[in-house]
Amino acid sequence: MKINKTRLLATGTAALIGATALSGAALADTHVEAAKAMVEKYRALPAFEAPGEPFDAKSCMAGKKLMVMPVSSANPFNKNIVQSMAEVAAPMGFEVVEWENQAVPTQWAQGVEHATNNDFDAVVLLGGVNPALLGPQIAAAKAAGVSVQTAHLDDTTQEPDPSVDLAMRVPYHEVGALLANWTIAQTDGKVNAVILGSDEIVPTPAFVKGITDVLDACGEGCKYSYINAPVPEWSTKIQTSVQSAVIADPTINYVIPIYDSMSQFVLPALTITGRSADVKIATFNGTPFVIDEIQKGNVEMDIGESIGWVARSILDGSMRELCGIEAKNELYVPFFIFDKDNAATAGTPAEFDKGYGDSYIAGYNKLWGLE
Repeated sequence: MKINKTRLLATGTAALIGATALSGAALADTHVEAAKAMVEKYRALPAFEAPGEPFDAKSCMAGKKLMVMPVSSANPFNKNIVQSMAEVAAPMGFEVVEWENQAVPTQWAQGVEHATNNDFDAVVLLGGVNPALLGPQIAAAKAAGVSVQTAHLDDTTQEPDPSVDLAMRVPYHEVGALLANWTIAQTDGKVNAVILGSDEIVPTPAFVKGITDVLDACGEGCKYSYINAPVPEWSTKIQTSVQSAVIADPTINYVIPIYDSMSQFVLPALTITGRSADVKIATFNGTPFVIDEIQKGNVEMDIGESIGWVARSILDGSMRELCGIEAKNELYVPFFIFDKDNAATAGTPAEFDKGYGDSYIAGYNKLWGLE
């Protein structure tokens, strides 16, 4: 699917209409103003919006069991989503169990098999767990009456794997556009970025395309390079690759790790090369240790998602699927920018659910008939 670059640069802003008729300087100014407009949109504190009609979650979910399989139990963002899901599910009388793994597909296969053989009602493949690698196991699970679902995996422009019963997708391409627009806004349209991704994670191509479409549209003032670092190689590849890149090109002014846990390997690369002051980090997920680094001045910005909000949104879709209620194929989770001006609202040290407000807690409780 072709992504609309005008919408990416500034949602709701017709900044690029007639842009081809503008001079080079005017075109650059147009892109910068559109970028600033998009950034401002995501500085506003998010408000809860119900993803569907209310239902009695406690009655229809009593006694059920969900297995949630994160892409890796070593990834703090995904692991804490599972923990939050378990905490929210307990008062409703059903169980959420994590399948511990180290991002190894054979471990994912074992997890689906375990759910199939141990009376689980659903398996939720969270983050980068690719159902295309689990065809026989998913077929066996569905034959046994186990609902197979994905969450926080596909981009909203991607077609989900046809084997799954429900795909709760995320607009990663819009996050990518926001990251690119941040760098444009901060540099007045003079960006030279190193983008870090993991190609084996399903949404990575759409996520990266969201970034590169915007930087391509920015014109001659914006350029970038891309480094693929598979998840098991983050600790060995990211630091050395970033070191080499910033040494080879002294004009690089941004590193964009599309998943913020990558940042722990970017920071030492910038320190060793003496580039910490002039190379900024802009990233996504809102993992607390990265927000702590914003407070210390080591990371410039992080687009955050409330773990509690994500957890409830996944549970809402999963429960609707199991209860025979129409479920949406998109997670209803707003994005929020943390930078030096508001990072302290996440706590010191930062916490997964601080800084976003708490409207979603009462919102979901009312939606599920818990109050």
